[in-house]
Amino acid sequence: MRVPRIVITSGEPAGIGPDTCVTIAQADWDADLIFAADPELIDAAARALGLPVAITAYDPAAAPLPSRAGRMKILASRCARAPVPGTLDKANARYVLELLDRACDGCVRGEFAAMVTAPVQKSVLSDAGVAFTGHTEYLAARTHAPWPVMLLACERMRVALVTTHLPLTAVPAAITAERLLATLRIVHADLRRRFRVSRPRIAVLGLNPHAGEAGHLGREEIDVIEPALRTARAEGIDARGPIPADTAFTPRALADADVVLAMYHDQGLPALKAASFGDAVNVTLGLPIVRTSVDHGTALALARTGRADAGSLRAAVALAIELAGGGAADAGS
Repeated sequence: MRVPRIVITSGEPAGIGPDTCVTIAQADWDADLIFAADPELIDAAARALGLPVAITAYDPAAAPLPSRAGRMKILASRCARAPVPGTLDKANARYVLELLDRACDGCVRGEFAAMVTAPVQKSVLSDAGVAFTGHTEYLAARTHAPWPVMLLACERMRVALVTTHLPLTAVPAAITAERLLATLRIVHADLRRRFRVSRPRIAVLGLNPHAGEAGHLGREEIDVIEPALRTARAEGIDARGPIPADTAFTPRALADADVVLAMYHDQGLPALKAASFGDAVNVTLGLPIVRTSVDHGTALALARTGRADAGSLRAAVALAIELAGGGAADAGS
């Protein structure tokens, strides 16, 4: 059986990324896990957590083998300064980006079957002079993907976003028919290609309360969303809506959808995180590579305390393995 090689970037060195990497390495995996990190940082995290780890250097020429508990293969890069847990240091910003670049480029050329990202701290990257709005946008630019889509998935639901990290005042203008139609096409294609949902059912939310209430609470549904949905349906995409956001996440509504498409970040993600925070997985659709991530931030106050929950990183790795190998088919409806 083919053993997929998965690269995991350890994220912000002062946060919980190194801790959760060490934690998930305490189990056996049916994949060859490669941790992109500073080996000294991983060793320090393991000692702080009291977890046994045998560190070896990653050898790209070696055959992929399933990872075994307590062993970590490290794709090494070095921090500019020794990290202090919980204390951000912009001197290490370039180190964080080096991990992402190496992992992403390795996926593009087929060295890795997928990449998994631990959280980074956008503020310290900005303080270092790096224009970084998020993993999604950064990886899209590096892989020359024209239209990345953020999707979060848990056992109960999948939620994709038309817009991501925008101020709320900028959202209405950003929701154009072109953008919505491009997002629908990507969600439809990647649910078939990556998740193997043969006939994806996409529940599309309205922008306004009550989906605009026939224009009385806003015209975006009439002028933008409904025309885009008609075009999508003409292309064979099962796009349903616009649906009022306040009823879209009921059990009955979710049973009739393979994914909910929200218009903006805080319209869709609070419902998903209320249902499964700590176990959800962030997936970037529209890339030529498989990329998954955690559903949380760097949690600086928890770094090296032993209190960080590695559940989301564990789930992200498991989903990356599944997507890289195709996973089990889902017949859809």
